[in-house]
Amino acid sequence: MAKAAPAEQLKLLELQGLDARLKSLASRRRTLENDPRITDLEAALNVANGELGAAKLAVHDAEAELKRAEADVEQVATRIERDEARLNSGTGLSKDLVALQKDIASLNKRRSDLEDVELEVLERLDGLRERQAAQQSIVDDIQGSFGGIRAELDAALAEVAAEEKEVAGKRAGFAAGLDTGMLAVYEKTLARRGVGAARLFHGTSEGSGMQLSPGDLAEIKAAAEDDIVFCPDSGCILVRSAEWG
Repeated sequence: MAKAAPAEQLKLLELQGLDARLKSLASRRRTLENDPRITDLEAALNVANGELGAAKLAVHDAEAELKRAEADVEQVATRIERDEARLNSGTGLSKDLVALQKDIASLNKRRSDLEDVELEVLERLDGLRERQAAQQSIVDDIQGSFGGIRAELDAALAEVAAEEKEVAGKRAGFAAGLDTGMLAVYEKTLARRGVGAARLFHGTSEGSGMQLSPGDLAEIKAAAEDDIVFCPDSGCILVRSAEWG
């Protein structure tokens, strides 16, 4: 059975307190790193960006359609202008001039139809641009919320990291002054059980929170003061003191 002076064993409680604080800080860090708000905002941002991409594509397609419509109108207007110039010149056979008049009338009808198409596309484009602007606003709002929460979490994580460094430094310095054999037993127990040491207080193990059975208590009381004893339930080292009996 491993041994250490009772006064030395009492120091394990301070070491356990430092380890408990480090464990709490690690848990806090994991909670911050896995904040559900970040996950929810990332999901919302993915959806919003997808809809924004679709809105931009719709605007791009409508703009291309508008350019084609404008080109069609311009092409017909150029033909009308050219034919009217020929007609106004008065040169040519009368039947050709009559045919030219009919062509101009037909072209004017065609231009009117094309201008209607151009207007419809322009109106649709205005609506699509409004939709894109609204979707961009949604994306900006989500990104703003994301940035605010991320800054908050980063600040909290920095505080945790600073405290972890401070506590780890205290822990290293304190552990260096402990009995090496006892410390080795503690470290092994901590790694296996999650708790290295706890008080035995009025028959209750603070490692498990349970009252020990009369048989277990009798066995522990029979052990020498410098014997390192263990909690039968949690497996951690039980630190004894006459004041706690």
